Amino acid sequence: MSREALTGSRIRERRVMAGQKQADLAKEIGISASYLNLIEHNRRRIGGKLLLNIANALGVEPTALTEGAEAALIASLREAADDAGLSGPEAGRADEFAGRFPGWADVLASAQRRIATLERTVETLTDRLAHDPHLAASMHELLTTAAAIRSTASILADTKTLEPEWRDRFHVNIDQDSRRLADSAQALVGYLEADPEASSVANSPQEEVEAFLAAHRFSFATLEVAGLDAGAIEKLTQAAPELQSVAGRHIAANVLQQVARDANALSISALRGALDTLGPDPVALAMQLDQPVARILRRMAALPELGAGLLVCDRSGTVIFRKSIDGFVVPRFGACCPLWPLFSVLGQTGVVARERLHQLGRASSEFDCIATCETLGPSSYNTPPLVQAVMLILPAREIASARLDVGATCRVCPRDGCPARREPSILYDGV
Repeated sequence: MSREALTGSRIRERRVMAGQKQADLAKEIGISASYLNLIEHNRRRIGGKLLLNIANALGVEPTALTEGAEAALIASLREAADDAGLSGPEAGRADEFAGRFPGWADVLASAQRRIATLERTVETLTDRLAHDPHLAASMHELLTTAAAIRSTASILADTKTLEPEWRDRFHVNIDQDSRRLADSAQALVGYLEADPEASSVANSPQEEVEAFLAAHRFSFATLEVAGLDAGAIEKLTQAAPELQSVAGRHIAANVLQQVARDANALSISALRGALDTLGPDPVALAMQLDQPVARILRRMAALPELGAGLLVCDRSGTVIFRKSIDGFVVPRFGACCPLWPLFSVLGQTGVVARERLHQLGRASSEFDCIATCETLGPSSYNTPPLVQAVMLILPAREIASARLDVGATCRVCPRDGCPARREPSILYDGV
């Protein structure tokens, strides 16, 4: 049922909310009660002067009766239905529910938004508490200082014959350690209260590189022209305010070298021309352009019109490059979900995996993910090759029946009975 067809339902709900009888409203607007009854049950379409009269009598804008709830409210209701696993005809009646019960619809939508906010907070804090190296170092500092104060205080309390000179020294030590403990605790509280998404301070070289790439929108026009020019790469890394450390500049230089090699082998214009003909099919594009699939995936991620994300991991499974995409959560500190195609192709050089992923949690979105594994450097005798896996993440154009339910990381994944689970989820009762 369309939103416009629910005008009668909205009239009835507004009348009931106002405590007005059907006969009284009908008399006020100059129609019979039976005709108003047909209108309220959506059996008569209304408009023009009659609609204006009803809106005036109910004290609402006419659009509140014809358009009903805003699009954001409808979207929130549908998201709530999807999270609850509601399917079939019931899932498509969000418009009707919002039209007939606007108050309850707003309550449900508000609850859904609050749940999403709380899940986002839990997800962020869980990663930080479990894996943040800065937090671990701060806690170690607090415990070490507290132990030192306790040890010194124990000596003072247990040794009754301590000479005044040594007693004064211990008092000074307690004073200094207490000040250090207070400063460390204050710094830790400030760090925990800071918004990790709004903070501009990078805590690791990898985060510096991510901030640098995001500032350039993962596009470097200079390298598209200059190619593998060491001078151009050094100029970019040295002038970047995001790259504060030597390690950060080193990692960024390696990323830019890969960008330059890809640009030298495959121009953006050539890729766009092939995309117009073949569409976003990496294997077909690779065959048409005579390029390895991994390079096609990286170059497709550089096209802003595709809105794609990209993940790269080394042989250990460590994510060494990420280009984020809305709705696909990649944990900053914890280990990623092992079910992603990114990890399934490791050790299978040349295999191209394609999977429709449904990431559970607050985002609950679907993505088409294509992954492959490539060998780095030349081959040599009796030496295991260095390999690297690449995964392109494309927003799903339509909902698919065959999909793989995955999480971001085990700690915040609600999937029950997952064979790849490494640790309990904090979303389960009792954990």
